[in-house]
Amino acid sequence: MSAFVSAIIVAAGNSTRMGIGKSKQFIELKGEPVIKHTLWAFEISNVIDSIVVVCREQDEKDIKDVIRSGGFCKVKAVVYGGKTRDISVKNGVLACDERTSHFAIHDGARPLVSDKDIKAVVNEAIKYKAAALGTLVTDTIKVVDENDNIISTPDRSALRAVQTPQVFEKNLYLKALEKGSNKGITDDCQLVESIGEKVKIVLGSERNIKLTTKNDIIIAESFLNK
Repeated sequence: MSAFVSAIIVAAGNSTRMGIGKSKQFIELKGEPVIKHTLWAFEISNVIDSIVVVCREQDEKDIKDVIRSGGFCKVKAVVYGGKTRDISVKNGVLACDERTSHFAIHDGARPLVSDKDIKAVVNEAIKYKAAALGTLVTDTIKVVDENDNIISTPDRSALRAVQTPQVFEKNLYLKALEKGSNKGITDDCQLVESIGEKVKIVLGSERNIKLTTKNDIIIAESFLNK
């Protein structure tokens, strides 16, 4: 049986660090809201079969307006998020099509993910059961103590900055979700790692940034202008 991949777009954060008084999903990039760029990447991908959007209750109408105006045929449900990321993802999982074989979990605030990277990470997850995009770490990383004194310098050749999508075989992820709930884990890879499973890292792109601060908006715009 061929894979049926459901994308879960997590757009339920409070956008506190952006400091704009509204959800960053509606910030405009090249005249279109962030969430529209994100949804489009998954709408056009031929490895994605269905999309579920997880949002804040107060953003539901605006999210649905974007879906309607954008003609996003793959979006099958819009559900509310929870107090923590794992609850939000779980709500998205529960709304997925029953035919789903794999979940592709992605941050709504990563609007520049490419079709090439989506395909690459989905294909690796189908092969290995769990995969995530990640980039090489170019800065020297230091581990510090509680007083900010350096205590060690890890080898950066063994480090990766993890992005999304993070893609998991359905039963594997459900098992991890059940055992990892209420442990404060905010990264889906870590959730799967916590039950002793391996996650394959697929080299991603520096374009696939997460919009967290106003400076990230400037960087995203510069990528789009290219």
